[in-house]
Amino acid sequence: MEKVNKKTEIFSKILEIYQKTKNLEKSKRLAGKFFSLPKMPKNYEILKFAKEKNVSLEEKIHKIRSLSGIVSVSVLTKPFPCRFKCAFCPKEKGMPQSYLSQEPAAERAKSLNFDPYLQVRKRLETLKISGHSTDKIELIILGSTFSLLPKRYRIWFLKRCFDGANNKESKNLKEAQFLNEKAKNRIIGITIETRPDLINEEEIKFLRELGVTRVELGAQSFFNFILKKNERGHQRKDLINATFLLKETGFKVVYHIMLNLPYSNPLLDILSSLLFFYLPPFKPDQIKIYPLMVVKGSKIYNWFREGKIKIYDKETLIKTLAAIKRLVPSHVRISRIIRDIPSPKIESEMRITNLRENVQYFLKSRGLRCKCIRCREIREGKIKFPILKIKKYIASKGKEFFISIEDKKTKKLASFLRLRIPYFLKNNKPIFDSLKNCALIREIHTYGRMLELGETNKKYIQHQGFGIKLIKEAEKIAKIRGAKKIAVIAGVGAREYFRKNGYTLKDTYMIKDLK
Repeated sequence: MEKVNKKTEIFSKILEIYQKTKNLEKSKRLAGKFFSLPKMPKNYEILKFAKEKNVSLEEKIHKIRSLSGIVSVSVLTKPFPCRFKCAFCPKEKGMPQSYLSQEPAAERAKSLNFDPYLQVRKRLETLKISGHSTDKIELIILGSTFSLLPKRYRIWFLKRCFDGANNKESKNLKEAQFLNEKAKNRIIGITIETRPDLINEEEIKFLRELGVTRVELGAQSFFNFILKKNERGHQRKDLINATFLLKETGFKVVYHIMLNLPYSNPLLDILSSLLFFYLPPFKPDQIKIYPLMVVKGSKIYNWFREGKIKIYDKETLIKTLAAIKRLVPSHVRISRIIRDIPSPKIESEMRITNLRENVQYFLKSRGLRCKCIRCREIREGKIKFPILKIKKYIASKGKEFFISIEDKKTKKLASFLRLRIPYFLKNNKPIFDSLKNCALIREIHTYGRMLELGETNKKYIQHQGFGIKLIKEAEKIAKIRGAKKIAVIAGVGAREYFRKNGYTLKDTYMIKDLK
């Protein structure tokens, strides 16, 4: 009874603060400080309580989670042993390598015994309670290094994820994918995390069978000596090879970059990011920045206690991140700038929960801005002066075209498409036979409030024909550049959309003849 009363008191405080701030996240943080909470309450719990008190928060929560055009559903694989011994990687009993209990997705997964079906169902239920549409799902698979897991387990895991989205048991993965093409909750993209040195042609073929469309690579640092000192076990050449193979088969590529690693410094961190952004063998589509967090169970924790390493203070970290954000190209999205590790787990003094806000304020107060996709993407409303822009650049031996629809005045980004004229187009030796003479659409995304499949609303960006316009432009460019066909690495749940636009399923790709 005391626990229930305490929860009521906390939720009431959040609602009280919200009436003044009209900002749910800020209200939660202030209430958290007031009650010295080790972790924040869940949004859907607050919403449920607010409805009972006749306080409307649904609109606010809706904005937080689904203004990028999709909803994300994160699931964790169960713990498996890892043969690599990275110095910065924490190990907690009963958790996958590098993950900690009390992290939101990890806590949910552990409570459900890491069952992928239950994780998907629980997350969809929570999103629906919070007022979100779940028609378009980006499935993000976290946990141990995905490429190290047994193949049978990975097939079973993806099958169970699709079953969870379909809310129906299937005989096998192929049937589950087929059902999801027209399901209510469609998985339009799948992301996995892995190491650069584990990507090869065989792994890529297997990832496509599973339906994976985006791969996050643990790049960590550009410099080999820093990778070696931190016992990472791979080198820069492995990252170059992995990036090339992934882009040549249409995958979106995300780099994880770590700041404040032992033997690095702010200048090297900034230089590392700069080289990743602009040297042709790299040029990721997205990055996640993870400043070093000292937690128990890692070698770095021991080094920290022995006084062998120092952690950046708040000012140094904010200035370093601000410099990196100033350098990022306009075709790159910074998805994260800090990992969501609960404060009680962090052993150093560096515990900043709102780091992104601090960095944005630092830039704004100096009249500076970040031009990454996340900072430019439109969220609410429409664009008044839409223009089509094409940015060209060379990456991993191929020609990349970032085709976008932006507002001429505000520079806000409404929709974009990544087109690749692959290196393999000339020598005609692609990994998949179906990709011979093929240009590749690696990504297409429309921002703004997520609308349900088939829904139209002129107040918002989605379903206004921007996607079709970008596809037609990509087909035109591909034809001019000598491609006879064009292929899309479409997520299973997006296949029906491309069928309606003349594409046919071959070797897990949606392909169209350009004759």
